[in-house]
Amino acid sequence: MFQDSKKRKQLMYSYAVFILNGMLALSIGAIMPFIRDERNLSYALCGTLVSLHSVGNLISSFFAGALAVKLGRKRSILLFDACFALAYALILFGHSPAFLILAFTMTGLARGATSNFCNAVVNGLAPGKAALINGLHAMFSLGAFAFPIFLMFLTRRNPSNWSYACAFMLIMGVLSWVLYWMIPVEDERVERKSGETGTQNTFGFVREPIFYLTIVTLFFYLCAEQGVIGWLVTYFKDTGLLSASNAQLMASVQWIMILVGRLTNAWLSTRVKKERILPVMGIGLVAFFLLLINSTSAGLIMIGIMGFGFSMAGIYPTTVSFSGKLIQDYPLAWSFILTLASFGSILMPSVIGKIAENAGIAAGMSSVGAVVVVDLICILFLTGYLTKKERSENGNKEKSDLESKQ
Repeated sequence: MFQDSKKRKQLMYSYAVFILNGMLALSIGAIMPFIRDERNLSYALCGTLVSLHSVGNLISSFFAGALAVKLGRKRSILLFDACFALAYALILFGHSPAFLILAFTMTGLARGATSNFCNAVVNGLAPGKAALINGLHAMFSLGAFAFPIFLMFLTRRNPSNWSYACAFMLIMGVLSWVLYWMIPVEDERVERKSGETGTQNTFGFVREPIFYLTIVTLFFYLCAEQGVIGWLVTYFKDTGLLSASNAQLMASVQWIMILVGRLTNAWLSTRVKKERILPVMGIGLVAFFLLLINSTSAGLIMIGIMGFGFSMAGIYPTTVSFSGKLIQDYPLAWSFILTLASFGSILMPSVIGKIAENAGIAAGMSSVGAVVVVDLICILFLTGYLTKKERSENGNKEKSDLESKQ
């Protein structure tokens, strides 16, 4: 795709580390039921731990970009990515809640920095191209669906074997750090674009409506994503709808469909306008979640999981691609979008945990229904704004062409 070998390597390594990021970041939801059972944790504390992962994600989403200005891109990502290996060492060897609190926060620190770095690198290779960004997030899905299958085989006969999976994640954390060390990105500090002076140009994105529409769409999407991913296995297991091994299998099925959905969306984005694709995904998100949460048979649960995973697959990368030009023009815009949107993934797991503690895990998961409906409304506002803006720009261009001919 790229004639420049350096750009090809940047794309290849970004995709490779995003596979590992999917395994490392999403394994926390898969191992949560085992940690909860072995260490007698409450629903409320489990919800707090999942939220702390998102707190770490939020912190690094902002500071990874800011530190790149001060330390350089490579030093910044190497600093944050080391948190993955350290976090899984704490989960494996630390048995007090304090160690778990620190560990889950550190997984978020590493995940947020990886997302910031890889999205920025790939967007820089081809600004606003949804296909490459969808491909990047497909790699995340590839890693995310592999771990639950691995964990299922390890724990099928002996649940305590989850610790071996945790040790494997520690090794993958070290490998992730090595790959970042190898990526061909100079360690120079990120500078302002030539001609930019003062804070007015640096923060010019705050005057753009697309900045706010992107944030609210991603906020409610991340509420739904982190709520479902963080609690799905626990929900199936504790309600008795599925056995522990089948619950892990469903988690993998979800990520397989997310992978299929992202690859499909990457292909469609080159043939169909993004403004048409996104609302369809939003409608599917609502419909299949309602099917999932109201199903009691394994067959309907499977259909709900598959449809929900496929529908959610392209929402995040497609929404991000709408802001490609904004992110390119204003280096700090991406950090602010990620930081503010990440509050959704912080809030929802704790909300589900609190509701589950008082009314049961089924009631907690049902609360996601309201979130996906609100996200669909945000999607409709976002695509409506972009369609209206495109028509206005085309109209002005036609008017200008007509005047020039006269």
